[in-house]
Amino acid sequence: MNIIFFLIGCSIFIALVFLGAFFWATRSGQHDDTYTPSVRILFDNEVSSENERTVEEEVVE
Repeated sequence: MNIIFFLIGCSIFIALVFLGAFFWATRSGQHDDTYTPSVRILFDNEVSSENERTVEEEVVE
């Protein structure tokens, strides 16, 4: 019976550690930007103006 009380105490302690880690992450800004990661993949292959000039110069030559 003593082991049950020990395991309950350990599980409550571990739950409090995870709860503290969640609050720390929230205060440090881990969950602030929820929109950008969902659309970031759409903008990974943007063509910069330097790349456009190089392609245009190769086509002309």
